[in-house]
Amino acid sequence: MRHHQYNPDYPFIKEPIDFDKYTDRGLLQYCLGATMYMPATKDFADAIIHKKYAGLTSMVMCFEDACKEEDVPTAEENCIELLNKLAEELENGAFLYKDLPLIFFRVRTVEQFQHFGSLLKPEHIRLITGFNFPKFNAENGDAYFLYLRELNDRFGEILYGMPIIEDRSVAFKESRMQELFGAKAILDAHKDLVLNIRTGGTDFSACFGVRRGINYTIYDIITVRDCLLDILNVFTRDNDYTVSGPVWEYFRVNKSMKFKKLPRYSLQDTLLQRRPIVNDAVDGLMRELILDQANGFMGKTCIHPSHLNYINGMLAVTKEEYEDADQIMHTSGGVIKGSKGMNEIGPHKAWAEKICRRSQAYGVIENDSSYLELFGVQ
Repeated sequence: MRHHQYNPDYPFIKEPIDFDKYTDRGLLQYCLGATMYMPATKDFADAIIHKKYAGLTSMVMCFEDACKEEDVPTAEENCIELLNKLAEELENGAFLYKDLPLIFFRVRTVEQFQHFGSLLKPEHIRLITGFNFPKFNAENGDAYFLYLRELNDRFGEILYGMPIIEDRSVAFKESRMQELFGAKAILDAHKDLVLNIRTGGTDFSACFGVRRGINYTIYDIITVRDCLLDILNVFTRDNDYTVSGPVWEYFRVNKSMKFKKLPRYSLQDTLLQRRPIVNDAVDGLMRELILDQANGFMGKTCIHPSHLNYINGMLAVTKEEYEDADQIMHTSGGVIKGSKGMNEIGPHKAWAEKICRRSQAYGVIENDSSYLELFGVQ
């Protein structure tokens, strides 16, 4: 798998790498990008095999919010059939492993995780990157990871966990920090199996009866922003874990838009000054992506294929960023002149590490104006 396959002729300064579930975890956690959630009741086998969504690199089949409880048994059968079909197509050479997106399953409960796990066969495991654990907290977290480790031991393979921090006990101030540190203790004990920590902005919003509008970002909703701030504070210290940004709920794409015909915008300045580029849904997504990155989120939950190009595209690194990061990573200490200011080697080291990882996963582009061309034609 490789990012930006929707725009195969784009002239990168530095090409993105190929990756799959066996890529080193330290780099793979930066490759998730736009992770698209799909109902586990739907058949997506043909869409994967025939590469219907050129920008799809990471996907989640959901047994929880996107699936009624009474439909879970049917959804499980559907997902096993999906795995069977993919395995068959790989075996007969009709589909190549390098074209397989990272596939995860968002289970509903520990018990449902165990039941679905009992249906898995050895030929399925190569196709699965891991599982998402909803409403992850200090009470249920250990059970999720103990069973995940049991699956790893049973099949002699790597299967990762992605806890979703969205519980009401995190939403509310009086219980938040105890809950977050309790969850972190569990993740620290199973760190080799933790690929990414996901956040539930919609669930947090529901706790306070609010919803961000199309012209706001999640950072404008102060109760939710407060939750996200503390999650980042606990889990991203010294680049301990990557944490993904919450889902953007709106989609409306101008299908005839060809970005390369637009003026050469400075994307960040234009979006933050709220000058229109595409439409309010797409501009809002890109504006929130800028703030996600500024605050330390890595990647974003995605619910619509029209979001893929934007989320993954905006994770590409500009030449200036890359050169600064590379300089910092290869200098032993002190302060040196960078592209736009001073690079302090010690304080900027963690930032530089992130930028170098992103440059491997998403490539290096010329400058801020190049993002529009990278997004390609919708």
